[in-house]
Amino acid sequence: METLTGYVDHIIFRNEENGYTVLQFIVGKEEFVLVGSFQTIENGESLQVTGQFVEHPTYGHQFKVETYESKLPSDTESIKRYLGSGAIKGIGPSLAEKIVKKFGMDTFRIMEEEPERLAEIKGISERMAREIAIIAEEKKDMKEAMMFLQDYGISNTLAVKIYNAYGPGLYSMIKENPYRMSEDLQGVGFKIADEIARKVGIHTDSDFRIRSGLLYMLSLGMSDGHTYLPMEVLLEKTATILEIEKKYLEPQIHNLAMDKKIVIKDMGEGNVQIYSTGAYYCELSCSKMLHDLNISEAKETDEEEKLLAKIRSIEKQEKMELDDLQREGVLASVTKGVCVLTGGPGTGKTTTIHVMLRLFETLGMDFCLAAPTGRAAKRMSEATGYEAKTIHRLLELNGGMSEDRGGTYFERNEENPLEVDAIVIDEMSMVDIYLFQSLLKAVSIGTRLILVGDRNQLPSVGPGKVLKDVIESGCFTVVKLEKIFRQSDKSHIVLNAHRIHKGETIALDNKSKDFFFLERNDVNVIYKHMIQLITEKLPGYVNARPYDIQVLTPVRKGALGVESLNKILQTYLNPENQKKKEYIHGETLFREGDKVMQIKNNYKIEWEIVSKYHIPIDKGLGVFNGDMGIIKEINTFSEELVVEYEEGKLVTYPFAQLDELELAYAITIHKSQGSEYPAVIMPLLTGPRLLMNRNLLYTGVTRAKECVTILGSREMISLMIANENEQKRYAGLKDRIMEFI
Repeated sequence: METLTGYVDHIIFRNEENGYTVLQFIVGKEEFVLVGSFQTIENGESLQVTGQFVEHPTYGHQFKVETYESKLPSDTESIKRYLGSGAIKGIGPSLAEKIVKKFGMDTFRIMEEEPERLAEIKGISERMAREIAIIAEEKKDMKEAMMFLQDYGISNTLAVKIYNAYGPGLYSMIKENPYRMSEDLQGVGFKIADEIARKVGIHTDSDFRIRSGLLYMLSLGMSDGHTYLPMEVLLEKTATILEIEKKYLEPQIHNLAMDKKIVIKDMGEGNVQIYSTGAYYCELSCSKMLHDLNISEAKETDEEEKLLAKIRSIEKQEKMELDDLQREGVLASVTKGVCVLTGGPGTGKTTTIHVMLRLFETLGMDFCLAAPTGRAAKRMSEATGYEAKTIHRLLELNGGMSEDRGGTYFERNEENPLEVDAIVIDEMSMVDIYLFQSLLKAVSIGTRLILVGDRNQLPSVGPGKVLKDVIESGCFTVVKLEKIFRQSDKSHIVLNAHRIHKGETIALDNKSKDFFFLERNDVNVIYKHMIQLITEKLPGYVNARPYDIQVLTPVRKGALGVESLNKILQTYLNPENQKKKEYIHGETLFREGDKVMQIKNNYKIEWEIVSKYHIPIDKGLGVFNGDMGIIKEINTFSEELVVEYEEGKLVTYPFAQLDELELAYAITIHKSQGSEYPAVIMPLLTGPRLLMNRNLLYTGVTRAKECVTILGSREMISLMIANENEQKRYAGLKDRIMEFI
């Protein structure tokens, strides 16, 4: 490590999102290009920087800064240069020279202690003197706060966020209750606050710490898909993470309830549900809105017969024949306010939706179609012949750019509902409780809401199990399609999926045209055959690109987990090449041409679609958990990475935001829900018994459209089929619906 002391001549480039800066730095008579993350940096500012010289392949010799410290100017020339740089609004080079000429090395003291004396200089009024003093004081306060926060290991980016939130009050907040930050500020979790509290010397059994720990456990529960945690589970988990006895926790649960931070629901028989306030009222509002929408139109028998006659007429026109349950589903779509259409693969859900839409047209009803992901919406459009949108696009996601509303929100809501007579939502098993709430807000009473999905799929990545809870509440019309229309001689994927769901043995004799099993008990052999299948065997067999063939695995860790598989598959499917730029973020190496996945909802990030002449032709907001794309460009100078998603949507990520991306040559079966791939490869050799269950295998198999190939052991497949146990998900929408009704 080397140290340089000098001043900022000028800033060449700055990314305001992450503070990444390229600047010209003067040390004596020498000039250097500095690169690194700086906050509150100004032209003319004196700095002491520590780092190392590097050779950039494009931009040459640079000094990469690891740490820096702001220094007070040490001579009149430095003071003049700093003031004249524009660092303090209202002072330019000419005025800076006059101020320094009059006050010399005493300039900063005068500005702090006797600012009225600035008015002695021609061109500075008393009012201007006061304004200059205020700005100078603010800058001084911020720099002091940054240095104070750095002593507690807080990054510059986070320090700016803390200062902007608390101002001078941050000192008392840090010393008395740093846990406030985990509630007030996004990006400051319990662990960061707890580490600061430890350095400050706050006791482990502090009330603040216990309260924050309980809220932290509830938020972790949300990350795992729970909308609440049972009292005993919450106490056990929180006591473990805080390393204190459970007896100290329960009083704070009741204090949090009094402060309306949480809601306690005693369901009797020892079943006490603990919710964060937001999650509870989200479920409650969903149950009320569903109840309000669930208006059944009483039809006379002859009127129903007329509708059934119209349905049969549409069947004849479309040259298709529905069974009685499918007709019941179509009829319910126009006679019920809320209805659910559920069934496994091949049971005719798509055909039923198609006739449903034709009936809406015949009756002169306006309608819209939507699904949770771009892939699912595209598949819905192709299957029905009608336009389908993502739910986010249907609700008109807004990034919060208006002056009267901050943050991200949907334009369509209770004040501006969707102006249609019927709404059909496909792949409902993927919809979490928060997205469901946003959807229901935009549905006005009298509009038909048709929810379509496979209740046996894994639940949503986000919190809740909406589809299952709506069905199991018994309060809405549910049509369960059971007859398999895609017969076994055509699709062993469908046949085996249903056998797996019923707990029956599946044939692994490779006599099928679309379901294969390769018994391999050596991990390295599985790697070898997986690569052969993706690069040589399957693209021609299913008429798809290697990119479209998806490896699905039950686990993240281990030799056949997502993390190991992605490194190996990247090496063979997108090997190192001098023409391809790379960037290492954490433990992940990103390379141009890599297949990647967005792993969290980002409602504010911008995307654009450009023409072949690179002229923007469309733009919008939002990239969502599970969206997959290809890295088109890595710019190490501006520290940005560009990903192209479906429909040619280009999204630019600052390097600091790459936690939102991961390689996607292999993904977990859970992350694949709602998607469909031409071919799926599943390595099934070992894994935790609780996780390796029937539901997981069923979901993985049903993601394939043309071909499934399983690599691994017969024993593991048999074990998964026999294991009915699913990972418990605590969600209370069913309880709230039944309470409300």
